[in-house]
Amino acid sequence: MKNILASLILLLTSVGFNLNIENSEDNKIRAAKRQAKKFLRQQRIPGMAISVSQKGQLIWSEGFGYSNRKPKTKVNPSKTLFRIASISKSITALTLAQLIDNKQIDLNESVYTYLPNYPKKRYDFTVRELGGHLAGIRHYKSNEFTISKKMSITEGLNLFKDDALLFEPSTQFSYNTFGYVLLSEIMQKASKTDFNTLVNNSVMKPLGMLNTFLDDSEVNYLNTTKFYRKKRILSSPVANEYKVAGGGFLSTSEDLIKFGEEIIWPKTVSKEALNNMITSQELKSGKITGYGIGFSVECTKNNTHKYYHTGGGVGASTVLLIYPKEELVISVLTNRSGISMEAFAKQLESIFIP
Repeated sequence: MKNILASLILLLTSVGFNLNIENSEDNKIRAAKRQAKKFLRQQRIPGMAISVSQKGQLIWSEGFGYSNRKPKTKVNPSKTLFRIASISKSITALTLAQLIDNKQIDLNESVYTYLPNYPKKRYDFTVRELGGHLAGIRHYKSNEFTISKKMSITEGLNLFKDDALLFEPSTQFSYNTFGYVLLSEIMQKASKTDFNTLVNNSVMKPLGMLNTFLDDSEVNYLNTTKFYRKKRILSSPVANEYKVAGGGFLSTSEDLIKFGEEIIWPKTVSKEALNNMITSQELKSGKITGYGIGFSVECTKNNTHKYYHTGGGVGASTVLLIYPKEELVISVLTNRSGISMEAFAKQLESIFIP
């Protein structure tokens, strides 16, 4: 009889514990949903997708607003394709890590080892410095951000290859996308494979990211959102092919969850190679930059690691957040330009990591 009572108490306690966990998770999702609706309304965002996974399970995935206002088409987080903008750099970084594993690229080698004909600069710089925004490559000028002429990666180099470096490498951190155009040229030369084929075979196929593509300006992919610069005003056309490595992929919020989970539990790459991407680099002065290669690197208020990237493109404002200790991944994609994602990302972090 005592054994039966003990078992019953244990069962009831277990049920109560599980209910508390479920209620806690539901409360977090409800709180996050309230913040999402508020963010969408205040920022006048036409459409947004949010997906969250914990311990390898999708716990919340929802579309808000519209991917197209005329005719009204609701956002579907498993299908709607958004420009992910600079989150593309993270995808490039994972691909680069595989080339390191394959001994096709050495991060500490000069870029001229792989591209001997690249115009010589006052200073030499390494692949590692290039990926960490430490090489002194400049960022966009004038209307370069909105170029609508389709170019290959190699053709895109002509925009900046003859310009002087902004500073001696590793003396400053200067975020830019052109460095990733150069990095992608190195990657396709070193691997003897077209960059888009390389990424597709290295990342998209192995991770089951079946809804992630090059943003080809001549292809109208099914379920692609319209891109807005204001809530009711469409953005002008843009050609992102040449800068795909730095900001030229389309994806869904759910596909990016799969990518984020690969950073927590890597299957396609060694932890040693991946650590090069998610370990902050430092300047010659010893100052930490807070950026590895393709990932910003910070800590939560609980002093646990956080790897993330924001993105801003034509008709796109995005963020991907990865928390290995908490086994948590959050992706947020929108179809409007010029939205600051940092504050909203912190709100979501505070909800899911109390």
